[in-house]
Amino acid sequence: MNNWYEKSFGEDYLIIYKHRDMHGAAAEVRKMIAWLKLPNHSHVLDLCCGMGRHALALVEAGYCVTGVDLSPILLMEARASDPNNTIRWVQSDMRSLPCDETFNESFDAVVNLFTSFGYFEEDSEQLKVLKQIYQALKPGGQFIIDYMNASYTAKHLVLSSERTVDENSIIETRNIKDGFVTKEIVVQGPHRKTSRYTERVKLYSLDKLTEMLNEVGLAIDAVYGNYDEDDYDDLRSPRMIITGHR
Repeated sequence: MNNWYEKSFGEDYLIIYKHRDMHGAAAEVRKMIAWLKLPNHSHVLDLCCGMGRHALALVEAGYCVTGVDLSPILLMEARASDPNNTIRWVQSDMRSLPCDETFNESFDAVVNLFTSFGYFEEDSEQLKVLKQIYQALKPGGQFIIDYMNASYTAKHLVLSSERTVDENSIIETRNIKDGFVTKEIVVQGPHRKTSRYTERVKLYSLDKLTEMLNEVGLAIDAVYGNYDEDDYDDLRSPRMIITGHR
């Protein structure tokens, strides 16, 4: 049986998340640059890069970028957006990055964005991801994990919604159970078969994430509640954007 993320991050993902554009990614990258204060030509790993929106914006900002994702379809889309091959695109599970000199202690920064964390059933599997971030970073290297705020998500959960994208109807229903937020997605349209997907992400408090980061040797420098640099507030912040270092 395939894991949910192996099915969900396919061609329909490009439709479901079409509203995520390059302009928004560029604005977020500008904030990340200000937080990290990295010099030009620093090496940055975009872990779970998806279609490559942030990776491309990071290259535009003057960095040497590697994008890693498990989905061959999303990586194909990313490569199509990078005709000059300015980025190294690598297909890999985020729990087990390539064991070579280009990954081991090679990066000045690692970014993990758009809630690309918490995909797995067990804490031990999420810890593998954090260990990979630690191992990929040079000593003193920095990281950003852009994750949802569990408390805010629970309080403001939209149980159901429907929208139309390119004649396709996208119906989303959400619930929280056993410490996970789950989204069921139905995509249907006049010229296609109906498809169904599940997204399931574990909800972590800041205290728990801090504990997990410390366990693998990563330290937190700051936590923001959004990309406007507002301080993180457990009740009012929509995001939990953690910056830190090895």
